[in-house]
Amino acid sequence: MVAEFLTVVNIWYRLINKKGLEQERIRHKMQQSSIDKRLVLFVFVVFMLTNVYCSAIPANEKKQRVHEKSLSDEEHEVKGEHNMEYDHDAFLGHEQAETFDQLSPEESKVRLAIIVDKIDKDKDGKVTNPELQWWIQYIQHMYIATDTDRMWRDHDSDVDNTLHWEAYQKRTFGYTDEPNEGSPTFEYKNMIERDRRRWKHADKNEDGKLTKEEFQDFLHPEEAEHMRSIVVDETLEDIDKDGDGFISPQEYIDDIWGDDDDDEDEDEADGDKGEPEWVRSEREQFSNFRDKNRDGKLDRKEIEQWIIPEDYDHSKAEAVHLIESADANRDGVLSKEEILDKYDLFVGSQATDFGEALTRHEEF
Repeated sequence: MVAEFLTVVNIWYRLINKKGLEQERIRHKMQQSSIDKRLVLFVFVVFMLTNVYCSAIPANEKKQRVHEKSLSDEEHEVKGEHNMEYDHDAFLGHEQAETFDQLSPEESKVRLAIIVDKIDKDKDGKVTNPELQWWIQYIQHMYIATDTDRMWRDHDSDVDNTLHWEAYQKRTFGYTDEPNEGSPTFEYKNMIERDRRRWKHADKNEDGKLTKEEFQDFLHPEEAEHMRSIVVDETLEDIDKDGDGFISPQEYIDDIWGDDDDDEDEDEADGDKGEPEWVRSEREQFSNFRDKNRDGKLDRKEIEQWIIPEDYDHSKAEAVHLIESADANRDGVLSKEEILDKYDLFVGSQATDFGEALTRHEEF
């Protein structure tokens, strides 16, 4: 209950600016009321918490663009430097990060040993590349299933175990009104229309409601073949500022390097070059790899190949990376001792992103 309350408070804080006009109307009504001020305050707080809890508007934040088989919301490299948090997410999952953050190195190793025993499926004392790949894929699939279960429980599914669009809209945006001018949903017009379009693509039988399987496709469209066009549409909407249906080199860079990403020390080191080395590297990626036909822009097919790559297996690449980083005797496999010796690679020095795997270790 404490966690749920804190979640509500956090959502409330994020929504204060968005709901300014609505709050102003509420305050105006309160000032004209002769009801005792303490009662008004109590009613106002209850109203706000209830309204926000029933209207958890998703934040319009910049998203990581590469979707297919992505193992973490973290980038594997940050400004050219290896980011261990990506490895932690890939190996452990992201759900229970706060729990593992508090563990000592000793306790981290004890719990990591439990994971190693689970990965070693044939119990030969060695973790092979296929076993590590299997584990990383398991963590990824577990995250998707757990996230879908959580969101499904959070919404009011029908007696036939389906979810209607109106119920989803009310739970997410607070109202079922069409987002027309004058409607309380008008300020969320773009977000509602975007969700409704994705909903229609996920609704395979076009009955206006989603099964749990269809709802998973709605939440994680990158995992469903028939949803890929929607992922491309949404990427274009986010990045294609001039609306020409393509992504230019500058639009590509603006999406990954905004004003908030400026690093004064790095800029000084670059002198007159104007942008950090990692940004120049991204420009080269755009020209040499993303722009397949070399026409100076990304079309829909090139965008899909960028954000949903078919020729790159993240779990395989991560397994190779972890083995190469921890394989002290260079025999191509990992012993439990080698993994525990490199526990900071797998779970971090203060251990992050331990995931459901450890909190549910009784299932092992």
